[in-house]
Amino acid sequence: MSKRIRKAVFPVAGLGTRFLPATKTVPKEMLPIIDKPLIQYAVDEAIQAGCDTLIFVTNRYKHSVADYFDKAYELEQKLERAGKQEQLELVRHVLPNGVRAIFVTQAEALGLGHAVLCAKPVVGDEPFAVLLPDDLIWNRGDGALKQMADAAEVSGASVIAVQDVPHESTASYGIVATDAFDGRQGRINAIVEKPKPEVAPSNLAVVGRYVLNPGIFELLEATTPGAGGEIQLTDAIATLLKQEEVDAFRFEGTRFDCGTHIGLIEATIQYALEHEKLSQPAQAIMRKALAEIDAHG
Repeated sequence: MSKRIRKAVFPVAGLGTRFLPATKTVPKEMLPIIDKPLIQYAVDEAIQAGCDTLIFVTNRYKHSVADYFDKAYELEQKLERAGKQEQLELVRHVLPNGVRAIFVTQAEALGLGHAVLCAKPVVGDEPFAVLLPDDLIWNRGDGALKQMADAAEVSGASVIAVQDVPHESTASYGIVATDAFDGRQGRINAIVEKPKPEVAPSNLAVVGRYVLNPGIFELLEATTPGAGGEIQLTDAIATLLKQEEVDAFRFEGTRFDCGTHIGLIEATIQYALEHEKLSQPAQAIMRKALAEIDAHG
């Protein structure tokens, strides 16, 4: 995989039932962290990594993501007439010039592997990225995907993001075993979906960033549905390991699992504390709230 990735796939067809009733009308990918929805953070990360074609795999009912990336003529006119240039620029540059958004429908909810497979006609025969917007990764330097794309360009291998998890939590993740892991990167020799702690091969858990060789599509087509009738990306990657090199990559940054309530709260706090205008008032509010809790026992 010496070719640089240009295309990024965003599986956004899920129903987000954990966040009902909010997600009855608002997709979970549109839940805000400060002033941007989750999907915007993932898109910004992909663009920073060099991607100029963004492929959103959605379902037939979810229009909010497409509406968000579409042009909002009436809103832009109102902002322009009101002289609100700063807000106008924010609305106009949700996607920068030269970056296109393509929407693909996943007719049935048949799993992450199937969602990725739906993007095959657009991706074609070139390496590509997969980003799960639920996994928000914060870093002051390069984004996680750029780090991975740089590594893939050098090694020629597919690259999967991993992070250390507590040993007792391995049953909640896909876990990899590696050869010669140097603290940042290592060759994967096995991947196990949600192993119990007593049989987990390591504490390195797969998280929602992938740089994949296009050969994964053929393997996804041949992958039989697993639990719940879903086609799992992990199963196809397990087969890919037998055919070519796949690396685990421990990225620099902090991952927030925004598919959970507490992860969304953690991310909001982190981004508030890093925000140029909000950091000081946010700290004051947090100190006051904590002091009141302490005072009342």
